[in-house]
Amino acid sequence: MLITSLFFLWGVALNLNPILIPHLKKACELTDFQSSLVDSASYFAYFVWPIPAAFIMKRFGYKGGILIGLVVFACGAFLFYPAASVRSFVFFLSALFVIFSGAAFLETAANPYITVLGDPATATRRINFSQSFNGLAATLAPLIGGLFILSGKTLSVTQKAGMTHDQLNTYLNKEASAVQLPYFIIGLTVLTVAILIFRTPLPNIVEEDIEEEIDGIRKTKRNLFFLVTGIIAQFFYVGAQAGVLGFFIRFSERVVGLGEKTAAVFLTVAALGFMVGRFSGTFLMKYINPVKILATYSLINVVLLIVAVMLHNQLSIYALIGVAFFMSIMFPTIFSLSIRGLGSLTKLGSSFVIMGIVGGALMPPLMGFVSDLSNIRYAYLVPIISFLYIFFFAYLNFKVKKVKLVVAH
Repeated sequence: MLITSLFFLWGVALNLNPILIPHLKKACELTDFQSSLVDSASYFAYFVWPIPAAFIMKRFGYKGGILIGLVVFACGAFLFYPAASVRSFVFFLSALFVIFSGAAFLETAANPYITVLGDPATATRRINFSQSFNGLAATLAPLIGGLFILSGKTLSVTQKAGMTHDQLNTYLNKEASAVQLPYFIIGLTVLTVAILIFRTPLPNIVEEDIEEEIDGIRKTKRNLFFLVTGIIAQFFYVGAQAGVLGFFIRFSERVVGLGEKTAAVFLTVAALGFMVGRFSGTFLMKYINPVKILATYSLINVVLLIVAVMLHNQLSIYALIGVAFFMSIMFPTIFSLSIRGLGSLTKLGSSFVIMGIVGGALMPPLMGFVSDLSNIRYAYLVPIISFLYIFFFAYLNFKVKKVKLVVAH
């Protein structure tokens, strides 16, 4: 139960980002490019820490690594309080990097660790059960953020021009302070879990020698090819996920004219669709080749993104909700295809694939740059590149008949 709670914790933090992006854009008076750095600060931590985390956990064990991750996570959440007090975007980005540095430790540890906490015969069922709480977090986080962080009040340029300097500062400070209580509660919750895990005896795991694993991967050229192409696919997928959901509220406001609170409700529906898509996709894989599903879903998302860009009404929002549904199975499927056949090298290969999450740090700024140059609609053409590459990755793996889903993000 304690290890399963970790899946929920990092899921909440990650899925609050689509709320933070429009909120901090307003509170700190940012461009779309600047606001996209919320995702960059978060996902870059996943690139920095998986391999160091593997070495640290080899030295101190999985329990030690998890405790380090939880304490770092909590510190980052507490940093939101002073960041909001001084209304510094750089401070917010630093706090996010700290949060997700902790989350990177947790994700690197929890996925393999949950598989050994019980009967080996039920390991797959156990990890899929734990991952369902990550999906629950994806659904609840936008709803909670929409209720307690977003004010629903956005000032136009004309309204700002009619305010005195003190009036504008009062408004902006009030907006910034909305994140203080939610993230303080998150910090306290994470510390509570850390204390419970510290007081709970957990089994230790003897890991393979990492240096030997690196040498082994170099000698396995064919599997290395699929690992590398899989890391690139994961890079593009996470970049697309972060971009599509990160700008969802801004897209809803500008293209459809929705208020930010109403847009947050639609974002919650998209997150729910993501969770339903993951469960239904996993069910379909019992009867249909998972690689064919991956290829089909990637092409469907290309079409849906074109529809979202072409239309100027609420149907474009429904198209983006559809994108969330059809991209739901991509992370675990790409992950499993990438590490297939690595044998004893699987854990190190998994760390490299997790590093591919850095795509979430780079794709949103590119979308923000396109949005600032033109408009938010054209920014949604960028993820099309991601889904086309994922189709290519599926094509490379078309001979694979069966895929064992072992991890989800």
